[in-house]
Amino acid sequence: MAKRVSALDGHFELGRFGSDGATGVTLSVVKDLQLIQVAAWPDSMDEVGQMLAEQVGANTIASPGKSISGSTGSMLRVEPFKWWLLGSDAPDLSAEQGATLDLSHSRTRVRVVGDEAVALLNRLLPLDLRESQFPEGSVASSAIHHVGVTLWRSEQSYELFIPRGFAVSVWEVLFESALQFGVEVA
Repeated sequence: MAKRVSALDGHFELGRFGSDGATGVTLSVVKDLQLIQVAAWPDSMDEVGQMLAEQVGANTIASPGKSISGSTGSMLRVEPFKWWLLGSDAPDLSAEQGATLDLSHSRTRVRVVGDEAVALLNRLLPLDLRESQFPEGSVASSAIHHVGVTLWRSEQSYELFIPRGFAVSVWEVLFESALQFGVEVA
C-alpha cells in the first residue's frame, strides 16, 4: 500500500502564533486519512446502510447530514445516496448494491478546536454553527473561498475535509484568519 502523504506536509510550522494571551484556536492536520466513499442505489439504501453501520460497529444508519461513530470507525452521510466511511475499509458490495471509491489520497483532514473555533469557522463558512443548528454528529458540504469542503462536527472538534489540490490555499486562509484569536498549530 502506498504511503499517505498529506498535501500540507512541509507547508506549515508547529507552534503558537498571533494574538498575545490565550490560544483561541488549535489547527492540526490529521495524518493517515482512511476515507472510503460508498454510493448505494435507491433500492439498496437500507441494505447497504445497515451493512455499513455494522462495519463501523454502530447500531443505526447515518441519515443525511448526520454521522454515526461506532467501535471501529465512523460513517458520515454526505449526500442522499452516499456515505463516507472514516477509519474503515471498503465494504464488499455487488454492482447491484452500489459502488465504492477510496478518497484517502484525495482529501486533507484538518481539525479545528478551541474556544474560538466556531467564531473562526463562521468567518469562512456560510453555515449556522450554533449548537441548536449544527450539533455533534452533523455533516455539511460547503465552501471556503470557493473551494468545496466537507465539515463534520465530531466528538472532539470540527473536522474539515479539503480537496488535496486546494489544501495549501485553504490552510493559509484558516491560519491567517485564526491569528486574530491566537492560534496553535499542533
